[in-house]
Amino acid sequence: MVKRSALILAILITCQTVLFAVNLLFAVNQGSTQAPAAPVDRRKTSEPYTGDLSIFDSHGRDKRLQINRVMDILGVTSGKSVADIGAGSGWFTVRAAERVGQGGIVYAVDINPESIRYIADRARKEQLRNVKTILGKADDPLLPAASVDSVLLLKTYHEVAEPVALLQKLRAALRPGAKVGIIDRNGNGEDHGVGRDIVLHEAAQAGYRLLNQYDFVKDDKMDYFLVFTATP
Repeated sequence: MVKRSALILAILITCQTVLFAVNLLFAVNQGSTQAPAAPVDRRKTSEPYTGDLSIFDSHGRDKRLQINRVMDILGVTSGKSVADIGAGSGWFTVRAAERVGQGGIVYAVDINPESIRYIADRARKEQLRNVKTILGKADDPLLPAASVDSVLLLKTYHEVAEPVALLQKLRAALRPGAKVGIIDRNGNGEDHGVGRDIVLHEAAQAGYRLLNQYDFVKDDKMDYFLVFTATP
């Protein structure tokens, strides 16, 4: 009787072991035949401008864009620290530098080394000692921590290859209450424009809330001026 019970127990254990092995083999085979995860689609962006930088300094642009009103809204005043992301020729950089004076500083950020050289040379010629150039990355402006009160991306956001990542990394550079402005035109991303709703969505993803939006920049062929602040 004891031998019979032991034999039955051994058979049961053997059956369970075989069943486990079959199930394991099935699971492995299923995993190996699954299609690889589809790559995450990124929205289309425009190629960063690399041509003649002097075209940004067109006559009458100050008035068309109402740049003084833009700076008023962003709080660009004497002694403040400002970041011009996608600075290009430094058109906004030099105007902000004059506003903040020697007690302030303007960081001119661009991913194009030629822009950085151009702005550095321009600042020397115009004797603007409060301009600091930074060669940034597509996903990181590389600004110092807690360094800026105001930020402007002027006709640049549609060229940013990693917009959410860039805005997320920008957060560390913002001082309490800092404002981030984005001026651009509507478009499909690759036609040197990006839809307002897309900007709003990506900014929210990166941890920002909309403070206000304006359309007085239309005279400079821009469609919107959005102003954000980082959420706690």
